[in-house]
Amino acid sequence: MEDVLDVYQQPYDPAIPVICMDEKPYQLLEEARQPIPMRPAKPERQDSEYTRNGTCRIFLFTEPLAGWRHVAVRERRTRI
Repeated sequence: MEDVLDVYQQPYDPAIPVICMDEKPYQLLEEARQPIPMRPAKPERQDSEYTRNGTCRIFLFTEPLAGWRHVAVRERRTRI
């Protein structure tokens, strides 16, 4: 792990970019009931019930030393 952290501490060199990639599966949820709005002396109330609308994948590509990033959202991970 220390070897990986040492790579991030090296000075920026455009000839040798340090590119990171991360993938996160994400559930798409929708509220089953509309929340009850906040009133004086009462906070907004939300129901814990939800409707599942499928999943998606979030891909993040970044070059931290150059300050560059790209985010891509895909409906599915596999090829069609």
